[in-house]
Amino acid sequence: MKRRKFLSAAGISVALPALESLAASSSKVTGPRNFVAIGTYLGWHQNAFYPKETGTDYSTPSTLKPLESYKDSFTIFSGLDHRAPNGHGNWGNFLCGQSIKSYSVDQMIADQVGGKSRFPSIQTVAGAGEGAKAMSFTKEGVGLPMIQRPSVLYKLLFPSKADRARTEYLLRSGRSALDEVTADAIALQKSLPSSDANILDQYFTSLRSVEKRMGQQLAIINEPVPQPNYKLPSYDPITPNLQMEAEAIFYDLMALALETEPSRVMSLFLDGLGQVFSIDGKALGAGYHGLSHHGNDPAMIQDLITIETAHMHCLSGFIKQLQEKKTVTGKSLLDDTIVLVGTGMGDASRHSNRDLPTLVFGGGFKHKGHLSFDHNSSSSPLLGDLYLSIMQKLGLEVSEFSNANKNLNGHFS
Repeated sequence: MKRRKFLSAAGISVALPALESLAASSSKVTGPRNFVAIGTYLGWHQNAFYPKETGTDYSTPSTLKPLESYKDSFTIFSGLDHRAPNGHGNWGNFLCGQSIKSYSVDQMIADQVGGKSRFPSIQTVAGAGEGAKAMSFTKEGVGLPMIQRPSVLYKLLFPSKADRARTEYLLRSGRSALDEVTADAIALQKSLPSSDANILDQYFTSLRSVEKRMGQQLAIINEPVPQPNYKLPSYDPITPNLQMEAEAIFYDLMALALETEPSRVMSLFLDGLGQVFSIDGKALGAGYHGLSHHGNDPAMIQDLITIETAHMHCLSGFIKQLQEKKTVTGKSLLDDTIVLVGTGMGDASRHSNRDLPTLVFGGGFKHKGHLSFDHNSSSSPLLGDLYLSIMQKLGLEVSEFSNANKNLNGHFS
């Protein structure tokens, strides 16, 4: 049986349900297989995100109220950061560590575990902001583009035969073009000085990475693709004030993607600028970005918390789906998936990148409620140490990430 577990005859493909007898190869994998990263550009208001108590017996803070039903399935981390420079320009350190545009943790994972999927990784964005941004970066420091329209992600995950034929044509054309470029570049390299040869070698590395990803798609492009019973809205909610609607749809599609396995590594970037939200029929007093720069004004802080709580409502629906969906081995999809929620902005009002609010869901971890660390102590763990624990849980043999070289296994495993 093929990995995707289909019956095929006379041009018709029928997806099979999860069957224990077909799960022999999957049953050998005991740890989680999937990774999802969710990051917000404007951070999370710490006072409404962090519990006052540590451990599992804590009172749920206001921002996390929508997640209260899943307290046993996630851990809150306070006091972790990358010791990175301050400023909005350094938000991109969230997944990268101390230096922006460095090899991001999601891409490190994708390069190790994403190879058997149709898409080694998928990047999405909900909301609008100022200027081009990236949350995920390749080993060469290239920022990966993000999908903004839910309908585009849907067609990517569940393409028609015509879509697949068109994609195969483009992939084959691009692959032969890359082959020609590589051959020409090798001939050129022989006549270059060593400094230029090093630059060209980096270029070769990038080309080989592209070719590898193209080859992966070509190898499985004609495999049957499931057609889910999911209806997209008649329009894409991409206007700034419809950010929550876009989030909810992206979460639905991400849950479907984890269930049907076109990708095992995904990210969702929550952007933000001047959009003014109406939540529960009430228009908030200012735009999202303005509220994040509240200057300790109580009314602005309350409106900011309202937005952040709405984000958590959307996230709660995603966690609920992962908890209810089952893998072929019978465990929940949440146990099979590590979901990281965080930011590179500790306090947008002060443009501080210290003490980054962070959540980790699922993944088979023994969740500890609230783990608090002293971010003012030079001996305290880094956020990168948490990332090392996450990568090790996913089976990666890694001992360093950016400026981190320990892990949190003694606190969180």
